Amino acid sequence: MSSDSPKKPSGKPEQATAMQLKWDDSNMKSSYANVCNAMSTREEVVLMFGVNQAWHGGQKEVTIQLTDRIILSPHAAKRLSLLLNNLIKQHEDRFGTLNIEVSKPVDTTLKSNFEN
Repeated sequence: MSSDSPKKPSGKPEQATAMQLKWDDSNMKSSYANVCNAMSTREEVVLMFGVNQAWHGGQKEVTIQLTDRIILSPHAAKRLSLLLNNLIKQHEDRFGTLNIEVSKPVDTTLKSNFEN
């Protein structure tokens, strides 16, 4: 009785082929940012980057010049989060802990004159 099992093609052994990435930076631009803000919807995460040029403390109003907006899918944003967490951990392992001050958010809700 003959066997009808499929035969492997002769020649090269079967191997999982790895995809190679080629990074094309010919249209890339560089921007400096010392401020970042983010917002999201179900379908996208929006990152806004800008520069705070208010170097004097105690100002009543500070204008942030927004320069770039990056819109990501939630999946890409999660991958970016993991990448940044790993990068910051490596940085802190080499150079020490980064301390950041987190100020309380300003309450911007309008209050009625009738509230106590």
